[in-house]
Amino acid sequence: VQLVESGGGLVQPGGSLRLSCAASGFTFSSYAMSWYRQAPGKERELVAIINSAGGRTNYADSVKGRFTISRDNAKYTVYLQMNSLKPEDTAVYFCNAKALSLSNMYEYWGQGTQVTVSS
Repeated sequence: VQLVESGGGLVQPGGSLRLSCAASGFTFSSYAMSWYRQAPGKERELVAIINSAGGRTNYADSVKGRFTISRDNAKYTVYLQMNSLKPEDTAVYFCNAKALSLSNMYEYWGQGTQVTVSS
């Protein structure tokens, strides 16, 4: 199982970035996908989540209206479009896959990609 994030980098306030997370080794279309982030000295927080079919999304209040999560099940990839970036969005962004059965929870994490918003 692998989740590989890409697309992070340094961007000025007000700018945009698009993160990608390429999945392999599991049935991607059966998993809800999420983006989390962790800033230095802070706990990891949920940023956005999308259900397995891609029809439902939810966002942290801090990113609503600025970030959009989407997925392409044919490409085994989830995206996070980040617009109007603020310095407080600076963090390592992690991709997460989660699925529940009657008796088990399956969860996988990527290694993270750094996003830095600074002038």
